[in-house]
Amino acid sequence: MIRPVFEPESLPVIATGADLPAVAGDRLTPDALRARFERPLAWTPEKIADAPWRNTEIDPRVAAVLVPLVVREHGLTVLLTQRADHLNDHAGQVSFPGGRQEPFDADAIATALREAREEVGLDASRVEILGALPDYLTGTGFCVSPVIGLVHPPFTLQMDALEVAEVFEVPLAFLMNPANHEERLFRYEGGERRFFAMPYPRDELAATINPTQRRSGEASLQATEAASEQTAVQGGHHFIWGATAAMLRNLYRFLAA
Repeated sequence: MIRPVFEPESLPVIATGADLPAVAGDRLTPDALRARFERPLAWTPEKIADAPWRNTEIDPRVAAVLVPLVVREHGLTVLLTQRADHLNDHAGQVSFPGGRQEPFDADAIATALREAREEVGLDASRVEILGALPDYLTGTGFCVSPVIGLVHPPFTLQMDALEVAEVFEVPLAFLMNPANHEERLFRYEGGERRFFAMPYPRDELAATINPTQRRSGEASLQATEAASEQTAVQGGHHFIWGATAAMLRNLYRFLAA
């Protein structure tokens, strides 16, 4: 089918996760995450696929993303990107660094680390791989492996302006609190689609960078405050939705189990 054009932020919120408990803070530390990935506790991902927009007879394209959990003094954050508007797939959307697997990639981890280096300049030596969540099948025909890793400062980012419009960080505690999760509904001729969304206010951002900037993982307090002032002036929010939000929702289920 032809993918209909729609504006996800304008669609109605049909449910929130306000009735679910947030993941406790003591589960959101590097040591707690290491221990969780080492324990084979039973859990069930909430969503592992979107309804396809494309021909379902075509085999999905194998891909991987890095879910980068940055180790900050104030707590873990999730590093996210805003994709460039001209890209063919998921243009302008918030996403994790990642992309399709190449023949020379040994596995999903190799793909995720390579893509993170190419898109945002993240050195693989700064990433401690913890494990992976179940694959997620996107409506655009990608079978995505979400690779979870701790990112240890100091590090420097260099964005690829052809693929990435912006890089920013969101506190993991915010994303692991279902009160900040929404479920929205899109109705179109021939069906309907539900998706998760997690809007994050720009004036809450610790820092953002654009393609012409480089930023050390040990940003100074002054730089962080300046960035916060800049984003507060911009207003609005980063609209995290679709496959990225669904994978974060699965991470919530994994950590809450």
